[in-house]
Order: sequence, then structure tokens, then C-alpha cells
Amino acid sequence: MDERAKQLLVLGREHYDRREYDRAERVLRQVLEVTDRYADVYNMLAVILHDRGDFHAAERNFERAVELNPNYTEALLNLAVTYNDLGKYEAARKVYARIRREDGPSKVMDPYVRGKIANMHADVAQAYADAGNRDEAIEQLEKAVGLCPGFADLQSRLGTLHRDADNFIRARVHYEAARAANPQFAPARVLLGVTLLSLGEADLAVAEWRDVLVIDPDNRSAKMYLRMVEAQRQARASKAPPAPDSGARSGPDEREEPLG
Repeated sequence: MDERAKQLLVLGREHYDRREYDRAERVLRQVLEVTDRYADVYNMLAVILHDRGDFHAAERNFERAVELNPNYTEALLNLAVTYNDLGKYEAARKVYARIRREDGPSKVMDPYVRGKIANMHADVAQAYADAGNRDEAIEQLEKAVGLCPGFADLQSRLGTLHRDADNFIRARVHYEAARAANPQFAPARVLLGVTLLSLGEADLAVAEWRDVLVIDPDNRSAKMYLRMVEAQRQARASKAPPAPDSGARSGPDEREEPLG
């Protein structure tokens, strides 16, 4: 590569790193006029095209980057995500499997790589869920949270899939994992409260929703659920039998029915 092309590549990377994509694209295409043998130029151009929503053009450029450098992990990941965006799920899985083989079982995967693969699994899970295949969606999200257990949104989505399958115990596990990962993530905590109520843990549900209102005082769902529980309790209290005379023993029918 001549000196001018090197300078253009440096300038293109600077614009790319600052997310000045229009400027970066112009400069990177000038590099391609000099040489087309640099995989990172194609990867950067593909990212720009993907960001613009031109997935087909992004696909071609990612494929060229991988052709030039078959071990280019970032380009492989980006290609898998793009295949997923285009609905090419089998192709995406093949690229993902290729990444895992090249990483090898003994290597510790980079957090950036884990995050991208986890989000890819989550996208595939959404596609399965949209198609009505809940079991496959759960399997994909299990893989996603296995890679990134600290992603509260993915834990919450997995909890919701289990809840929709009437598996409230598994739903609780994942909503609680979301809470542990990010205690400020109010949506997961609202749903945890709903699940606790379904499991007959009304007091824990109320405590969860009250905590949500500390985080987000205007959370309408938490307010609504608290009003509902309070209304149920008041209705049950109004139907309760009169208190027994002093010293009388309460029979089993006089105990308060648990809220569930």
C-alpha cells in the first residue's frame, strides 16, 4: 500500500471511531480504489452500511472481509448478526459454530464477543417466539444468558417466556437474576412481583412493587398492581366473620384466607 493509501486508512479509521460514518465511508472507498486487500476496510464499510439499514450491502462487505481474513472474529460476528437480520438463521448458526470452533474450548471468550453472540441468540429467540415456537425461543435465550448472565434484559425476557409457559418457578429464577444483575431495572422487578403473586407470595410481591416505586415513582404498573392487591385485601376483610368474643377460640373457618 502506498503512503497516500496508508494516510487515508488512518483518517478513515479516525472518522469511523468517532462514528462520523459519512466521512469515514468516503475515505474508506478511496482506500479501495488503491487496494482491495484489507479486511478491516470491508468490515468498517459493512458496519456503516448495516447501521444505515442496508443489510444486503453489509452482508457482501462482511463476506469479503471474512474471505480476506477467515480468522477475523469481529467480522465473523458481524456477518452472523447480519445473516440473522436477513432471516438467514441457518447461515448465522453456521458462522457462530465456526467462531466457537476457532475460539476453542480452552480459550476465555472476550466480553465483547460474548455480548455480541448473546444478542445474536436473543434475536434468534425473538424470531422463534414470533413464529410461535416458544421451546426454541427458550433454548436460544438460555444460551444467551449462559454467555452473559449479567444482562438483565435477557434474563427478564427469558423469565417472561417461562411465565408464558406457566412455569412460574423458572420465571422467578430469571426475574430474580435480572434484579441481581441490575436492581434499578424496574421492568423485571414489576414482572417478578406478578410472578410472586401467582406463586401465592403476595407480601413479597407487594414489597417488590413498593421497591419499584422507590426506583421509579411514576411506574404505572406497580401502582396498579398495588391498588389491585389492596382492593382484594379490603374486599376479603369486609367479608370476614365478626371477631370472636374475648377468650373464645377461633375455628379453622375464621382464619384469614391467604392472598394468592
